[in-house]
Amino acid sequence: MEKWKVNLAVLWFGQFFVMAGTTMITPFLPLYLQEMGMHNTHQVAIWSGMIFAANFVTSFLFQPLWGSVADRYGRKIMLLRSGYGMAIVMATMGLTGQAWQLLLLRLLNGTISGFNPASVTLLSANTPREKVGFAMGILQTGGVAGGIFGPLIGGLLADVIGYRNIFFLTGALICVASLLATFLVTDQFDRSAALSKPKMSTLESVRELAKITQLPALFTVTFLFQFALLSPSQLLPLYVQKIHGTGEMLAFFAGVVSSANGISNMAISPLLGKLGDKFGSERVLNICLVGTALSFGLQAMAGTVLQLIIARFVLGMFMGGLLPSVYALIRRFTPEGMESRSYSLNTSTLALGNVLGPITGGLLSPWIGIQGVFLLSGSLLLINAVWVRTSLNKRRPAASAN
Repeated sequence: MEKWKVNLAVLWFGQFFVMAGTTMITPFLPLYLQEMGMHNTHQVAIWSGMIFAANFVTSFLFQPLWGSVADRYGRKIMLLRSGYGMAIVMATMGLTGQAWQLLLLRLLNGTISGFNPASVTLLSANTPREKVGFAMGILQTGGVAGGIFGPLIGGLLADVIGYRNIFFLTGALICVASLLATFLVTDQFDRSAALSKPKMSTLESVRELAKITQLPALFTVTFLFQFALLSPSQLLPLYVQKIHGTGEMLAFFAGVVSSANGISNMAISPLLGKLGDKFGSERVLNICLVGTALSFGLQAMAGTVLQLIIARFVLGMFMGGLLPSVYALIRRFTPEGMESRSYSLNTSTLALGNVLGPITGGLLSPWIGIQGVFLLSGSLLLINAVWVRTSLNKRRPAASAN
């Protein structure tokens, strides 16, 4: 098997385990806090929200730093640092006895995280240029699958092996993924050449990348991807209830609606990535941005659960082309030697979307309703589509040519 295909297979499993481990606690986190002795409902809700968001807050802050280190010392080192570090932290969460201890560990987990951008950078740098879009599409399905099945696995295992053992199991799985990466993943990286280049601070790197007009537009796509996806997430069960009523199978329909976009995203991402390789990632990105925006409008107009499921399925299909195209274009427009910093900054924007999306949706829904949240997300994506189209048509700076 070609080396880039081995890298892709190993990193796919790593993405799956890392994302599954991050989201696996979602179904039982409030119950875990109750097991620790916290029984006030309001207090449990506040701590649950803080603990879940903590991982993304520190990830947003520290990703650019790890990207700078990766560009100087190697992408595989950063991959393994993150993998083994998260495995230890995740397992330690099973030993906590207080909510504040769990909160600190989630903050630490976000601080040392970086498996995703390191995987993307390593894979894009070691994959033939004509296969990058396809490889990014396949890699994305690993993270999406982890996000879909993580809460499901966590909910199922909680009753079988207990809350604490789930953390031990997750840590072990991430450790296995890191071991596979240690022995099977290869990275063509010239450390001496990287160290010979002038050293830049993290802030200087961000400023340098911001000067390339295409990159801020692409980073915004990633932010809005997560923002739009998560802003109505906590409201979907109520929206299903409003459409369906309080009849039978309400929870089942809410689950189907929530997962429909993830299933279509997994199915279509590799195909759209391959189309990007053949016809241009710019075209795929522009089409998918407009399609995603219109899909949010379809959700706002849904009058039945079936219509809502179809709209969510269509949403996932168009969203499946966003990140693979963004990853391929970031590689094209980023100056040589700054790839890890660029991908890490992109991951920071994704983490920011994870934090701001649910907060914004929750704050605005009493005023504009969930339909308004859908329409707001769609409008922002349309504006971003115009920005992306305009910026990608501009002449690329000579420094960013590869």
